[in-house]
Amino acid sequence: MRPLDRALTGALADWLPRQRWFGGKDRPIGEVTIGSDTELIGADTELIGAGTEPPVPLEGAPTLRHLVVDVRQGDDVDRYQLLIGSRETLPERLRPGEIVRTPDGAHLYDAVHDPDLTRVLLDGVAREAGVGPLRFRRAPGAEIETGLRALPGAAEQSNTSLVFGDAYICKLFRRLSPGVNPDLEVNLALTRAGCEHIAGVRGWIELEPGEGGEPVTLALLSEYLRTATDGWQLAVTSVRDWLAYPGPDGHGRLPSGGGAWEPEEPAALDAGAAGGDFAAEAERLGAATAAVHRDLATAFGVTPARAAEVRAMARGMHRQLDEVSAAVPELAGHADAIGRAFDELGEHAVDIPLQRVHGDYHLGQVMRSDTGWVLLDFEGEPARPPGERRAMAHPLRDVAGMLRSFEYAARFLPAGDSTLSAEAAHGLELRARAWAERNREAFCRGYAEAGGADPAAHEVLIRALELDKAVYEIRYEARNRPSWLPVPLRSLEHFSAGAR
Repeated sequence: MRPLDRALTGALADWLPRQRWFGGKDRPIGEVTIGSDTELIGADTELIGAGTEPPVPLEGAPTLRHLVVDVRQGDDVDRYQLLIGSRETLPERLRPGEIVRTPDGAHLYDAVHDPDLTRVLLDGVAREAGVGPLRFRRAPGAEIETGLRALPGAAEQSNTSLVFGDAYICKLFRRLSPGVNPDLEVNLALTRAGCEHIAGVRGWIELEPGEGGEPVTLALLSEYLRTATDGWQLAVTSVRDWLAYPGPDGHGRLPSGGGAWEPEEPAALDAGAAGGDFAAEAERLGAATAAVHRDLATAFGVTPARAAEVRAMARGMHRQLDEVSAAVPELAGHADAIGRAFDELGEHAVDIPLQRVHGDYHLGQVMRSDTGWVLLDFEGEPARPPGERRAMAHPLRDVAGMLRSFEYAARFLPAGDSTLSAEAAHGLELRARAWAERNREAFCRGYAEAGGADPAAHEVLIRALELDKAVYEIRYEARNRPSWLPVPLRSLEHFSAGAR
């Protein structure tokens, strides 16, 4: 191994766990090794041309390497994708991404923050270039404007998105899965089907397969929705308006600095009375979800699951509940009530239809554009194995995910305030329930009226799916965002109390 590589891999063992997208924060890293190393921009020459044009001189420019690194944690090995820049002098704007300074004085850094380097990704897709084991693919019929500079997206997520001008967004899959990523597979199928509720695919980048294998998806290039607004941001803004709303009598508003709270009766809480009511958008989102589910059923087909498979599904939910209860003590007090919901699913099992679904559906995965709601990120839940993320499921699994997201949005702001008195916290919880219930009902109404399975007619299934999602959330937050753990736990307190 070259000295530069030894310096880099040693530093990565310390740097990787500090990254939001790294999935192994709960375990120590045993070893980092380089599995693939491709030079995209050399010291004097850009190497990403399609092979028919002469190289472009870049005298004195930084270099860019594309790495796939293998990270060993105990018996597990995960693969991560990195863009590594190297400069003799590192500008201040790039210092937050610095990984290590090598013995010869070079600064190695996370190059996703360097628009002078990341432009080659867009150019490579436009030219359908091939560099070493990397293959740049342009979607059939897509025309791509080149020469655009990229900036990383600001959203906190498990991948890294680069926005090229106001035309394209390129999602780099940081933690790599074998084969074609579901996000590419599903979005490409929906693009070909003319689905109105997705961002059209313009191209992708892949790692050529080994013998007998599939290409590994590295990145997805899509249309950028420059005028769209994040669904989570819209929902939380609505919650903020509602928590601050004084009510017709001037009471019951969000206290400032832990001040006194004058409680309200739950029946008197009208979450639609405040400005910024989200219910109409929730209903439209439900209709858009049903439309995408129809397109997914057409593109990938529908298959029946027999009652025995549903009972096996319930047993799988129990296994996850047992695992998470053992790892997260805060869940133990809710485990019996949740387990009874899973038992009911198994006892009343019937045949159900299965199809491809979103798989990790929540308010952060949707955007409100000028023309309606757009669904993003069909990659599936990041903590699930690749096979599970591509598996067919009942479409109400996505509905359950969005219902959980309304519960998250409702409680996100109060959960971050440690100064609230017990009385104030109780009052805010009453308001959170009112907001969540209003928007849950609106979403389900829109979904059913647009042709989706009516959640009200599948109470046992939707309850089990929603609680299974809640258990998954608790494990995810405990591993990745412990400060968020009270958010899903608080919503379970209400469920557990009603289930006793």
